[in-house]
Amino acid sequence: MTGYDANGPRFRCVLPFEAQPTEVRLLRRAVVAQLGRWGVPSAVEEAELLVTELVTNVIKHVGEGAPATLVLEWRYGRLRVEVHDKSRTLPVPVGARCDEECGRGLHLLAALAEDWGTILTAVGKSVWCEIAAQPAAACRRAERARGALERYRENHRAMAAEGRSHAVLLEESAVGLIADLLHWAAAQGQDPDAVLDRAQTHYEAETAAA
Repeated sequence: MTGYDANGPRFRCVLPFEAQPTEVRLLRRAVVAQLGRWGVPSAVEEAELLVTELVTNVIKHVGEGAPATLVLEWRYGRLRVEVHDKSRTLPVPVGARCDEECGRGLHLLAALAEDWGTILTAVGKSVWCEIAAQPAAACRRAERARGALERYRENHRAMAAEGRSHAVLLEESAVGLIADLLHWAAAQGQDPDAVLDRAQTHYEAETAAA
């Protein structure tokens, strides 16, 4: 099971997998790690439950070993969880013509998610749901910084060399942005070292108060 971050206006992670019971635990672990990187640990418990149910439904109703994909998207305080597979049979809730096993997962989605649905795609279907995912104050600062680094990198295309990970490119963008800010401070007649010292003091104070 491998994953990658896709560039774009929202945080997005794509995890292809095979519908096997052993993959459920690996996907849950990947979700926890990804939400930690995005700074939204408050959504972990619900996300783990939803991913477990969605993946289990693929195993039961599409078949073990079937290729599928888990997609996580976080934007505007909402986490969207999607599972794509190659079956075009849409799931239905428990009803007169559906046994309890068939629709139990959909009732869990309805209970935990703020919204959910199913979509037919060009190669199969997607079952998706959304939950609230508000970051902590320190995480909002990190989110804002990441957005600034993404925009900075877009304006410096030379940084986008092939063969380097997205995380490495963002780290290089951070170094370049800090250097540019120090040049700006010097151009304003300020002491760059003093600016760095004040920033470090602010960071340490906020970290200690968290």
